[in-house]
Amino acid sequence: MKKTIIDERTCWEYELIGERYYPTGRVMRNGALTPSELPEDNGPGEEKPIGVWGQRHLRYIRQYKKSLYFDLFVSGKLNAYLVDVNAQAEELFLRTVKEMAALEGVTEALKAENQMRWVGAMNNIKNRATEIVNNRIVFS
Repeated sequence: MKKTIIDERTCWEYELIGERYYPTGRVMRNGALTPSELPEDNGPGEEKPIGVWGQRHLRYIRQYKKSLYFDLFVSGKLNAYLVDVNAQAEELFLRTVKEMAALEGVTEALKAENQMRWVGAMNNIKNRATEIVNNRIVFS
């Protein structure tokens, strides 16, 4: 299969990713590929890294919300959207862990006197906070 193809009817360029062709956001003009007039959020080389929450959300929208994924992909706003989702999820996760630890009395004093109990309690809190973030942000 070819790495890239051009649709003769629409003049859009498509790139092979895995087993499917996805639009690149470039169109054919006067026999040459040029950037389309679609607005672009970031210039080349300005993309911010996407964290673990953003990657999880990307997998989710690719599989279950294809129209949202293609709209963001074609408009060039996918990376900025995922960076924003990651920032929101990270903030919610940290705030939730901090609040749960305070409510349940998991403190530095407990860490000093009984490390195994502290580790177990913190793992429990982190797992519950992860579920909260997944349900509220990542898989919605």
